[in-house]
Amino acid sequence: MSEPANPPTFNTFTIALIWIALLAGASFFFDDLLEGINNPNRTVTVNVSEGGLPQVVLKQNRQGHYVATGKINGQPVQFLLDTGATNVAIPEHIAKQLKLEKGPAQQTITANGTSTSYMTRLDTASLGPLTLTNVPASISTGMQFDEILLGMSFLRHLKMSQQGKQLTLSIPDASF
Repeated sequence: MSEPANPPTFNTFTIALIWIALLAGASFFFDDLLEGINNPNRTVTVNVSEGGLPQVVLKQNRQGHYVATGKINGQPVQFLLDTGATNVAIPEHIAKQLKLEKGPAQQTITANGTSTSYMTRLDTASLGPLTLTNVPASISTGMQFDEILLGMSFLRHLKMSQQGKQLTLSIPDASF
């Protein structure tokens, strides 16, 4: 008679690899889940108005903000809509990634106090199909977060309508 085969044994190294793989998978899962909570508009919802013009519909995140994925000069970025910001305000570390040139310096007053910003212009700024060219912007040295404040230099060209926890942005007329 042959002896029954012994079940495989796991050594400490194999067990450690299994735990590392499980933790990495959980980390990726929860990172994606948290990103979805912060930015429920990673894929922008686009409707068509009665006049046939595109409308972007955004949902509020848990903090009551409108965060959405957009583009600057064709490169994907994350916007935080801010009607209190005069210009599109870009943190300096993101401006470097986007290869934006610093223009004249100016003092800016923010919720965190006074800081130095540098004027710049964006060839294009897009939120879904809503695209503007030659948009005034500022490179902000005091901003340490990863969202770009989508300020009034962009938003003033759009019609905004908020209903509940949803914001609809559209072109005000065909002259856009």
